[in-house]
Amino acid sequence: MKNFLFISCLFFGCLVWSNSFAQSTHQVGSTTLTETTLISGINLPWEVLWGPDDHVWVTSRQGTVTRINPETGSSSVVLSKSVMNGGSGEPGMLGMAMHPDWTNTPKVYLVYCSGSSFNGTEYLSSFDWNGSALVNEQQLLSLQAGGIHNGSRLLVLPDNTLLMTTGDTGDGGASSQNIASLKGKILRVNLDGTVPSDNPIPGSYVYSYGHRNPQGICAGPGGVIYSSEHGQNTNDELNLIQPNRNYGWPNVEGVCNTSSENSYCNANNVAEPVFTWTPCVAVNGMEYYNHPAIPEWQNSILLSVLGGLSGQYERLSVMHLNADGTSVTSEEQYFSSFNQRVRDVCVNPITGAVYMALNGGSYPGSGPNVIKEFRNLDYVPPALVSGCTYPGASNYDAAANDDDGTCQFAGCLDSEALNYIAWANVDSGACVYGAFCTEDVNADGAVTVGDLLQILGAFGQVCAG
Repeated sequence: MKNFLFISCLFFGCLVWSNSFAQSTHQVGSTTLTETTLISGINLPWEVLWGPDDHVWVTSRQGTVTRINPETGSSSVVLSKSVMNGGSGEPGMLGMAMHPDWTNTPKVYLVYCSGSSFNGTEYLSSFDWNGSALVNEQQLLSLQAGGIHNGSRLLVLPDNTLLMTTGDTGDGGASSQNIASLKGKILRVNLDGTVPSDNPIPGSYVYSYGHRNPQGICAGPGGVIYSSEHGQNTNDELNLIQPNRNYGWPNVEGVCNTSSENSYCNANNVAEPVFTWTPCVAVNGMEYYNHPAIPEWQNSILLSVLGGLSGQYERLSVMHLNADGTSVTSEEQYFSSFNQRVRDVCVNPITGAVYMALNGGSYPGSGPNVIKEFRNLDYVPPALVSGCTYPGASNYDAAANDDDGTCQFAGCLDSEALNYIAWANVDSGACVYGAFCTEDVNADGAVTVGDLLQILGAFGQVCAG
């Protein structure tokens, strides 16, 4: 056997070395990222998520969840569900999140659509992880599903509640402005499926409204929440999500910049996006990045871009943020030469490697469908380091790999204030109690110093009380 291995090395050693040497690399400033294929053949990967078990978890729109060892590439399908249209269109198995106390409560939260396009249901369900499969489904909430525009991404917040994005199912936005409907919203849900007692509308899951089809969500500095949203023909949006705010659809697309939009925005407390794209580029899954492995991408949002129906704009957009995460300073674009629709992205918190789900070159996902890893091989992860490991915390420690429970989230702690943040644990001293308004406070047609002195700048324009 040893002789056989020796002879094999003589014949094939150059080939192995050549493959290794020819491995694709990509330059990000002074950082070299090595590209490898983690897995291929998952038909339409939709969510790619780094799990607390140090595995990569992937949903496919065709109804499966796959768990992958990132070191070996070995994988197993841990759940299969029958989904709407067999996952051939936009609905199917969508967003996924993990219970934050995984050691004691190993639960996985999933969104999927079942039934037909004309009589479908979108479910948020939890499943127990038994070590080899997801079992014991509990349906936590349901809403009408459609052939298009179902959302849906999930994000666990520091207060152990869950945000869920939902789309308008193609109804033109009629449901988006209807507070009684769960469509066209971002919902906030307790992990047992109940309504949080401190939600902005008592007894309602609705956290924000006026959305068209938000398909990305993540937390940034200090707990700021971002969501990416598909526009109709213009103005894909990157939004800062605030409780009980109206994001305008269908009355407003992008910023408030027409006479009718300005009137509507003034009357309805509309939150404008922090960044827009025209024509639409189809923004999708996103992740906040602040890891030292790729210093050029620190304090940025990694945003997946699907591109247009004609095969253009596909890329990973790196949205660089200001220090407090309330504005975008610049956008950089990567991997457009792949000509692959980028569906989602996740980050290995240990190595800083980025995993990217690719859906082929055409709508809604023609293949090849692969998960790629991009890793700085020169970065050496530290030994066990205690600190705050939640990327959205103000004291997040990118070098920490052992959470010590010290994460800080500054914000207004008074639930009666307009800018109350439910998961804040450090009082920012910036609670606002007045009514939202425009810059022209006295409505005299001009913005004066007197107007500006009455405006406070806590996540929007707020009149002094």
